[in-house]
Amino acid sequence: MCIHVCKLGQDRPIKTFQGHTNEVNAIKWDPTGNLLASCSDDMTLKIWSMKQDTCVHDLQAHSKEIYTIKWSPTGPGTNNPNANLMLASASFDSTVRLWDVDRGICIHTLTKHQEPVYSVAFSPDGRHLASGSFDKCVHIWNTQTGALVHSYRGTGGIFEVCWNAAGDKVGASASDGSVCVLDLRK
Repeated sequence: MCIHVCKLGQDRPIKTFQGHTNEVNAIKWDPTGNLLASCSDDMTLKIWSMKQDTCVHDLQAHSKEIYTIKWSPTGPGTNNPNANLMLASASFDSTVRLWDVDRGICIHTLTKHQEPVYSVAFSPDGRHLASGSFDKCVHIWNTQTGALVHSYRGTGGIFEVCWNAAGDKVGASASDGSVCVLDLRK
C-alpha cells in the first residue's frame, strides 16, 4: 500500500511512501508537520519523515488491526515544548499503546478495555489520554505512568472521545446514539 504526498496543481505525487502490506486506516501529522504517522490493518504503525523521505520507525506490537492514532500536543512547536512527543495507537486487540517517538519504543500498553478501541485523545497538556471502546467504556489514563485514573461505562459502544480546551471535560459519542460529557474536576 502506498501513501502519496501530493501538491495541488501537480499531476504526480511529490513523494510516495511504501511499506504497509494492508489497508491504511488513519494518517496524522505531528505538531511540527515534519512527521506523518500511519496505521494499518497489517498491525503496524509507521512514522514517515518528510525531511528524510523515509520511514523512520516501523512500530510493531499490536496483535490485531490498528484503527486510529493520535499525536500528543507535546514537544517542539507546541504549548508543551519540554514534554516528550508521544503517539497513541488504538487497536482491535483491545489495547492502546503509548509510543516514545524519539526512541521508537512502546512506553505503555493500556489493557483495561475488553473490546476494540475506536478512539483516543490527548488532554491539551498531554498528561492524560482518553480512550473509547466498543466495550462501552471511556478510560482516562495518566500518560507518564500508564495508570488508569478514571473510568466511565456508557450505554453503547464508544466511537469517539474528545477533550475540551480547558482539559477538564471529555465528550464521548456512542453506538446507541447517546453522547456523554464527563466532568473531571474534583
